[in-house]
Amino acid sequence: MTLRDEPEHHELGARTLLHRGWVWNLVDDEVHYGDATMHREYVDHTSAVAVLAINERDEVLLISQYRHPVRARNWEIPAGLLDGGPDESPLVAAQRELAEEAQLEADRWWLLHDFWNSPGGSNESIRIFLARDLRTSPLEFDRKLEEADIETRWVALDDAVDAVLAGDLHNPALLQALLVANESRRRGWANLRDAATPWPTRSPGPEVTPRALEGGRRA
Repeated sequence: MTLRDEPEHHELGARTLLHRGWVWNLVDDEVHYGDATMHREYVDHTSAVAVLAINERDEVLLISQYRHPVRARNWEIPAGLLDGGPDESPLVAAQRELAEEAQLEADRWWLLHDFWNSPGGSNESIRIFLARDLRTSPLEFDRKLEEADIETRWVALDDAVDAVLAGDLHNPALLQALLVANESRRRGWANLRDAATPWPTRSPGPEVTPRALEGGRRA
């Protein structure tokens, strides 16, 4: 028996925009579920991409950035919103984020993992790419606010996984990227998929465009 998340659709009644945010919106959907009608409030999100870059020494690129909601500098991987519209290529977005946040380019790309960030409260889906054969990007970017003081660090994949298991890292995209990559490496990377693989879990994005956030994207 195949173990797989399956799409399921129910008739919708009214949709109410509760809050139009800077990066995403808060909506209320009236859902006809069987014989009942229920209301579900959730974050209507554009979805995002993230990049696990691994060099020839099996080191992963981590970045540290201040995240205000949790009041912490958070170790993560380069990531950003799909804010170019529903037709934006996830791979192109990932290449942009790797260049903007780490000033790197990569010759080889694969799909590493897809996940929902918080399926009970948000339709955000994050696609994680694996990038290899890295080189410095000639492009330079004017980073602002939280992105202005990003710290980068190369860490051995084994050491990063140890930090996850020790409870020292908490970013969901980072945790999933490291654990999936570690197991993929053990299997000889045989499970990697083409970077252009269709993205079945990606949300269509907010019906009402959020306001532009000054100073950079948020994943």
